[in-house]
Amino acid sequence: MKIIAANNRANYNFTISNKIEAGIVLTGSEVKSLRINTGSIRGSYIIERHGELWLSNSFIKKYENSTDNNYDPNRNRKLLVTRKEFNKISGSIKQGGFTIIPLSLYFSDKGFAKLSCGIAKGKKKIDKRESIKERDWNIKKQRMLKIN
Repeated sequence: MKIIAANNRANYNFTISNKIEAGIVLTGSEVKSLRINTGSIRGSYIIERHGELWLSNSFIKKYENSTDNNYDPNRNRKLLVTRKEFNKISGSIKQGGFTIIPLSLYFSDKGFAKLSCGIAKGKKKIDKRESIKERDWNIKKQRMLKIN
């Protein structure tokens, strides 16, 4: 599994309850571009439209040797999930307060581009402070155990 892009702020801004793996529909030049690590999912989000999931605002740089003249690096890309997973996602979103966010973009062992998504709920400022305190405490604890 080769990770192309990761959303590092996801765990800080959201509490993730479930993780789902989805395929992503790409053109050939986009796949070649991702193979040389020119993609980003920072600031991207997933929307549900007409019974399908779409990845919006993700960036994939144009491949250098591509002949496509009107290429849009920020176009919406369709996500491939099973009907059962889609029903679970849409039910969680309609429940209120939950959203689906991209966590990482990677190539699977078979060479397919995959997107790891999380069903998440946004954190408030107090919760973010708590997660910072918890992270710092875990670092201190590891240091103390290492010394002894």
